[in-house]
Amino acid sequence: MITLSLAEIAEIVGGQSYDIPDPAVTVTGPVVIDSREVAPGSLFAAFAGERVDGHDYAQRAVEAGAAAVLAARPVGVPAIVVDDVVGALGALARAVVERLGTTVVGLTGSAGKTSTKDLIAQLLQRKGPTVWTPGSLNNEIGLPVTALTATAETEHLVLEMGARGIGHIHYLANLTPPRIGLVLNVGSAHLGEFGSREAIAQAKGELVEVLPEDGCAVLNADDPLVRAMASRTKARVLLFGEAPEADVRGEKVRMTADGRPVFELHTPTGCSDVTMRLYGEHHVSNALAAAAVAHELGMSVTEIAEALSEAGTLSRWRMEVTERPDGVTVVNDAYNANPESMRAALRALAAMGQARGADGGRTWAVLGQMAELGDASLAEHDAVGRLAVRLNVSKLVAVGGREASWLQLGAYNEGSWGEESVHVSDAQAAVDLLRSELRPGDVVLVKASRSVGLEKVALALLENSTEGEVAVR
Repeated sequence: MITLSLAEIAEIVGGQSYDIPDPAVTVTGPVVIDSREVAPGSLFAAFAGERVDGHDYAQRAVEAGAAAVLAARPVGVPAIVVDDVVGALGALARAVVERLGTTVVGLTGSAGKTSTKDLIAQLLQRKGPTVWTPGSLNNEIGLPVTALTATAETEHLVLEMGARGIGHIHYLANLTPPRIGLVLNVGSAHLGEFGSREAIAQAKGELVEVLPEDGCAVLNADDPLVRAMASRTKARVLLFGEAPEADVRGEKVRMTADGRPVFELHTPTGCSDVTMRLYGEHHVSNALAAAAVAHELGMSVTEIAEALSEAGTLSRWRMEVTERPDGVTVVNDAYNANPESMRAALRALAAMGQARGADGGRTWAVLGQMAELGDASLAEHDAVGRLAVRLNVSKLVAVGGREASWLQLGAYNEGSWGEESVHVSDAQAAVDLLRSELRPGDVVLVKASRSVGLEKVALALLENSTEGEVAVR
């Protein structure tokens, strides 16, 4: 963060100073919400959570070097006390970003936000210093904390924005007003909270509504609900996708034998070939979205294609492909799941299995609940189970309770009547089954919503698998 005195911060957030001997003391370190991450000169923001109250760690934070605490009550150490710590953190982020004058890129969508954000970051780093959302810290706390890591040298600030309801993205976008707003898609994620895809579109489109006239709305030409958002912005519109009218377009899309996308990238300045390192056809749309942002910021088509061909994953547990020394490949995509991303992951698994040929190993889909689907939950889980059978996935392991049973029911109704599918109670049961049955050459996909914690299965399979080093691709 740019250097600010405690007096300046108190004025920005409308707070009252307590136990601060010298208001001229400056915050020179990061703003953190975990006392274990405090560095000299930090500002520690204390939140009262369901399990832990950050105010209880104020003393520890100051002893570790924090200049002060942003708190909701006096804590016996230097503190700026406010009525609403979340709101104060947002106000501080807005003030700092305005002073920096960096180019802010905001992005949202039902699926692919984090992967696309990671791609954009890797492209823009080639142009200059870039700060981006780590992992999926895309809410009213994570977004300002990320923004506050920007410095005077930061040229691009790439911020992922999530929504749990109408008005959330409007709030986030006004904290750090973007010049470029990217909407990826409108899918089924959070359908249970919003009630309909039209309501989801209403929420996602709030991003383009806040863009300035000299800004740019980057919209998916292949998604009718996203494309319709062009009428909701006063900014210039740049379309991406495979549709013929897309400004940044993918043509001749195909997959390598092992499931990596290959396509021709077309921009208004020319075309170039892309062969991605990432697995799954869904990354084509993500890559085109990232390319559109990079084009808007002045990168040539050759630079963009080269960067996309070299880009990897920056966030954990998203199609992490790891080969064990015994030849078993584990695909850890367990960070989150929705119907769209589940189908994309299954197709990638099938492609990886086909690449191994008739003499290769089996494909395993270890799947759990997709959360927040509301009344559509049964149908969506049933459909995923059916798709696993249609793609000739060798083994479906449905993990968990009711939703997992629906996954297996879908597979059964599609014709999986033998040992092709099994329902187990929890992650440990899945690990026990896999350890007893996996053999060299098998490919294992692990995927579910974050709340299921299914990454434990992937991590267990890679822990002490056999002697030697695993190969991460």
